[in-house]
Amino acid sequence: MREYAFELALCAHYESETEGLLARQLGASCHGSRVMDVVELLPGPRFDERVSLCSGTIPAPVLESDIGPGTARDPRRALDVHPDRVEGIVDAAVDAGYLERERRNGRDLVRATGRYPERWCGRLRGIENKPDLGRPGDLERQLRTDVSLGLLDEAVLATASHVTGAHLNRIPDAVGVWRFAPDTGEREVVREPTPLDVEWGVEPLDEHPGRTDIAVVSPAEKRRARRRLAERAFGKGWRPAAEAWPDCARIEVGERGGTGPLPDCPWKGRVVDPAGECGPACGGFVSGAAPPVDAASARADATAWDPDAGERRRQTGLGRFADSE
Repeated sequence: MREYAFELALCAHYESETEGLLARQLGASCHGSRVMDVVELLPGPRFDERVSLCSGTIPAPVLESDIGPGTARDPRRALDVHPDRVEGIVDAAVDAGYLERERRNGRDLVRATGRYPERWCGRLRGIENKPDLGRPGDLERQLRTDVSLGLLDEAVLATASHVTGAHLNRIPDAVGVWRFAPDTGEREVVREPTPLDVEWGVEPLDEHPGRTDIAVVSPAEKRRARRRLAERAFGKGWRPAAEAWPDCARIEVGERGGTGPLPDCPWKGRVVDPAGECGPACGGFVSGAAPPVDAASARADATAWDPDAGERRRQTGLGRFADSE
């Protein structure tokens, strides 16, 4: 099975087993380029406050500034970024539902729609998917990075292969192992993960003959990176967005026994990766409109995430900020 279909199947089935949120393909490093297949965000004590604040990902520079729900601020002064990036960051924060604009005396100002809760994110678990252990690729190096960096609280390898002692010996001891059957949704815990050290971390970077360049990551840097990762997981989710579905009349909206929607191809008899498998080059391609999908509603039905969070508060507050030019 292709890793993309395996990944979607795992998320679709596992989502009903966890009280947290799942998201796919997120950067999970501080200085390198590690991308984690799936991140599981488990609730902290103030998770409900984060859910009710807004539905999108709040940009890190906004959270690292002193912009709050009190006095409106000039973002060009409040954000510690290059001036060319300010407008894009503000747009993203407004789209996320966290910032609202105000114009006063000819100046464009912003304020937060509510107070950002600390300790809303509990644990972060990374799940690396490798359905076929006979083709491991960079698996061992990736998992060693996860363990030595410790950006995540736990790391798990999910596979469809039969897991032997030889496989386990090549996987860092702290990494948990799941055997997952995508056709049935059955998940066997072969080995439980060991909690990782989320204080100081060591991140391997470039490898050279006889040496590996590393970066030592401080607890403060790691806390900032963990919050960025949690925010991306919160806002993104795992379902393919509507624009990612192929314009093929054969594609159906599938569930495959879990939560969906999934791009299901009856011609291939499985879930497909629209970006890599669909289009005129496919022998089963039939030109037509992509099926209607609503990933946000499906996520809201299956989890605590609320796509309309903060909407009523923003609507009732629109009249407070009149242009005083």
